[in-house]
Amino acid sequence: MNKTHQPGFRGLAAAASSMPVLPSAVRIRASVRPRTLLLAGALAAVLGGPLGTAAVYASDKAPKISQEYRSEIEALQADPKVQAAMEHVYSLEAQSLEDLVELTEIPAPPFNETARAERFAEMLREAGLEDVRIDEIGNVIGRRPGTGNDKRVAYAAHLDTVFPEGTDVTVKVEGDKYMAPGIGDNTRGLVTLLEVLRAMEHAEVETDAEILFIGNVGEEGLGDLRGVKHLFRDGAEKIDTFIAVDGGNSDRIVYGGVGSHRYRVTFHGPGGHSWGAFGLANPHHALGRAIALFDERAPEVTSVGDKTSYNVGRISGGTSVNSIPFESWMEIDMRSGNQDKLDDIDAVMQAAVMEALEEENAGRLDGPALTVDIKRVGTRPAAMGDPDSPLVQRTMAATAALGVTPSLQISSTDSNLPISIGVPAVTISRGGTSEGAHSLDEWWRNVDAHLGAQLGLLTVLSEAGLAE
Repeated sequence: MNKTHQPGFRGLAAAASSMPVLPSAVRIRASVRPRTLLLAGALAAVLGGPLGTAAVYASDKAPKISQEYRSEIEALQADPKVQAAMEHVYSLEAQSLEDLVELTEIPAPPFNETARAERFAEMLREAGLEDVRIDEIGNVIGRRPGTGNDKRVAYAAHLDTVFPEGTDVTVKVEGDKYMAPGIGDNTRGLVTLLEVLRAMEHAEVETDAEILFIGNVGEEGLGDLRGVKHLFRDGAEKIDTFIAVDGGNSDRIVYGGVGSHRYRVTFHGPGGHSWGAFGLANPHHALGRAIALFDERAPEVTSVGDKTSYNVGRISGGTSVNSIPFESWMEIDMRSGNQDKLDDIDAVMQAAVMEALEEENAGRLDGPALTVDIKRVGTRPAAMGDPDSPLVQRTMAATAALGVTPSLQISSTDSNLPISIGVPAVTISRGGTSEGAHSLDEWWRNVDAHLGAQLGLLTVLSEAGLAE
């Protein structure tokens, strides 16, 4: 095992105590609608430059780790059972690599995660949990009882991959590089959960709070966070803290959610022969107008304030080159960490679609008017956590104790939902290094992979509390 790139658990608590912590990016937070562009331009002039997506503000209140939480993590590290659990992580390397290959080669496309869920549930049982079930939506939930209070800590990684059914997920190995679609995002996250559980069982670590080890569905693609939304639905059992594993860099702590709105927009018409029915309104032409108008006007929102993005990811429709199509559709993804900005770009898109519909219908020579269906197919709430909150502080302190300078970031993960409803949540590293997520060339490498499980142990145990 390569232990040279990061110092890991051994002997680092003291060295970490003086590390500064800075957010990876702090942007001007403002709700900027098209009507406020003059104000934004004036502000840009005052600040000496345009307010683009990379704009930052100077702050004398950069998040720092409180000594209270540094001391808490140091006390955890001093506990003999925690030390045994942290040390045991190193011995799990061979088994973890076997688990990684096995789980990766069980396809888990969106909305069809059952086979992987069943095997992951078996692995949780083999690792020591007696109470493991698959809920009605497909989440795997393994319960590790607490001994003291009624607090419940969820430690989760998503089961699904972004790849459709039929994708070749055979793992190929070149040296220390493991290559297959989905191997990092997020199969390795599931393995990290297993490592933490096995280490706790090996060292007989008991906690005050109950810990739920969860493999959840629906994080990728059009899954729309359905797994986590089910966990936090009205009437569900209470979860007090949510810790997700999804991401490679050991320094990355996601404490805020990049929200997204996703739509399928479909223009409908009668269709007909390209020659004989010429003059009918054409759904493809309307779709093209809508994309052009949207792309032209979107910078009114995206070029100022908090980073906001948009993407037309898929388009389709039509039957042949010599047929006027009867429908034309596109799928659109829009994102921002600022809910107001997300609503703004959404409004620009919808206005562009309706204007394109009107223009195409006005220009037709014959036949009925086109109609359009604008269907929301995904919603992730934008939400911002608090760097001074206990969970974020504990996660930063745990990261620093492992010799890594923590970096607070916002991203689009399963933590979006709990943060948006006021439940403390973070997303942390799965360990190792990886590249090519969401591509057929994805790979994961076993470089300091132990840091994922060790960070998970310290963070989970600091939230759950050691039993008296």
